[in-house]
Amino acid sequence: MLSSTLTRRVVQSNFLISHYSVNNLFAKSLFSREQHYTTNVPISNFQKSLLAVSSAFTALFDPSRGDMVATLAETTSSIFLSKLRDEMLRDTKGRQILRERPIVNSKTIDIPYLRTLPEGTFGKEYVNFLDGEMVTPDTRVKVKYIEDEELAYVMQRYRECHDFFHTLTKLPVSVEGELALKWFEFAQTKLPMTLLSSVFGPLRLSNEERTRLFEKYVPWAIQCGSQSKQLMNVYFEECWNKDITEMRKELGIYLAK
Repeated sequence: MLSSTLTRRVVQSNFLISHYSVNNLFAKSLFSREQHYTTNVPISNFQKSLLAVSSAFTALFDPSRGDMVATLAETTSSIFLSKLRDEMLRDTKGRQILRERPIVNSKTIDIPYLRTLPEGTFGKEYVNFLDGEMVTPDTRVKVKYIEDEELAYVMQRYRECHDFFHTLTKLPVSVEGELALKWFEFAQTKLPMTLLSSVFGPLRLSNEERTRLFEKYVPWAIQCGSQSKQLMNVYFEECWNKDITEMRKELGIYLAK
């Protein structure tokens, strides 16, 4: 009985992926014609390897170089992005996100409206985070070095959801907070760039900060990130009016203490 049930689930899962892939051939042609992915810079595998090495060294010695961090992510993540995409395909909301491909920026999100929402809602907490940290949704680097336009979208979506992750975890925009979030993101996505940042980033911390990171935040990030729902399958734009405490419970997210 158990064996047959598992077999049915595997078959159903593979059917969903195959069915989506066939339909997506048409979607890809549409995106190609409409030039939705216009930032792609075609490079050879050799050039990609050189970029990976050079961006890794630059990002290590100057983590403020967001362009190099982004390049490192794009040149080292293809296999892991495919697995992340497949994980999205197995989820109803994940498939909807891949189909509709929402974009997060100040043109697609009504920031003034979010400021009118009640305290404690996800939308209000998100805009409070943006205002408090004096950031906007427009700061994410566009994907350039991923050839497959669907995988490029997955990477872009991951980047654009970064501030949503901050809002849910209440981690601050600081070196310590960003490193804690990178450990959380690694547990969720397994992207190599998040691991590299997590390993080498602490070199910039003081002894006290490093101790707090590894004693408080890293155990929390690994456990919470591994056990919570895959956040790439959350359609955050549909959650503005949700109570953030209830939302955390639904997603299995708890705050670091």
